[in-house]
Amino acid sequence: MSGHSKWATIKRQKGVADARRGQLFTKLGREISIAAREGGPDPDANFRLRLVIEKAKEANMPKDNIERAIQRGAGLTKGEALEEIIYEGYGPDGTALLVSALTDNRNRSVAEVRRVFTRHGGNLGETGCVAWLFDRKGYLTLEVGDGDPEELALMAIDAGAEDVREDSDTVEVYTAPQDLQKVREALSGANVEISSAELIWVPKTTMQLDAKSTLQNMSLIEDLEELEDVLNVYSNLDIPEELMAKYAEQAA
Repeated sequence: MSGHSKWATIKRQKGVADARRGQLFTKLGREISIAAREGGPDPDANFRLRLVIEKAKEANMPKDNIERAIQRGAGLTKGEALEEIIYEGYGPDGTALLVSALTDNRNRSVAEVRRVFTRHGGNLGETGCVAWLFDRKGYLTLEVGDGDPEELALMAIDAGAEDVREDSDTVEVYTAPQDLQKVREALSGANVEISSAELIWVPKTTMQLDAKSTLQNMSLIEDLEELEDVLNVYSNLDIPEELMAKYAEQAA
């Protein structure tokens, strides 16, 4: 979805993370367990685990919760059997959506995701129906502060970024998945403030809709992201600045 960092800001303004902190910690704990299960319990040797741990710390997740999640994933303690699923579907007026979920009950998850799609006038699709419209990318958000956005963008490109997008407050950096850590370390070493680093799905092309349909799609995305099993939602929706501002006002 165009405006990835702005969307994250709006969610923080709405207080979703605070109002649903228990749910947020559950999601993060599951993500940590999966990362530890697939890449091992050592964050120094497991880049994905290191990213999730940093995200958990930013959300003020207690250290004990993080350690327990790592131990569950590494098989050192008993825990729920989790699996990662990508659901694909269409929002109002044909937008493409990828829904990243982590669940211990596939039937429950698909029923909840389908219900939200239907309620907002969308449709849950078959595997492969929209995934071809997206690429897997590394993603970083750089805080501009008193710096020069153009200078930060050039630094990111020199570090190996594939693409950058600037505004007055942040610089969004896109990398090949395997280059995310290299670019992140180079920027950190240059004392650049990085507010987020993650692997995301980026649409190859975006689509614009009228104001009503755009807001309907934004409501669908928000409700999907509030499901307990859903980690992230990615869309090819291009949201104009004025509608992003309008949605933020409604969220305030």
